[in-house]
Amino acid sequence: MSANVVFNIVLTILVAWFIISRFLPVKGVKNINGKELKTEMNKKNKQFIDVRTPGEFRGNHIQGFQNIPLNELAQKASHLDKNKEVIVICQSGMRSKQATKMLKKLGFQHITNVSGGMNAWN
Repeated sequence: MSANVVFNIVLTILVAWFIISRFLPVKGVKNINGKELKTEMNKKNKQFIDVRTPGEFRGNHIQGFQNIPLNELAQKASHLDKNKEVIVICQSGMRSKQATKMLKKLGFQHITNVSGGMNAWN
């Protein structure tokens, strides 16, 4: 087997792993849909975070959600209570998934991602 063939096989495996890992749920993070979010919105002692850009947030957002863009979350996470559940939303669920990974690394224990994001809410 030539080095070129081995390289192509390894590259294919790495690309496949990267694509698959983007869609796997984050370990220890609860995932809910738009309908379940409506139920969660009525519960107390939760923090609701929208990680979209300020422009996206101004255009359409859910009342009760605080806008902390994904690129600012690491710096602003200290404003959140680690003892309360954090429910995270974005437009499609991809940025919120990244946010849940970040919050997990920062020591948050009770994290929920809204699968499908605002697209699932509307």
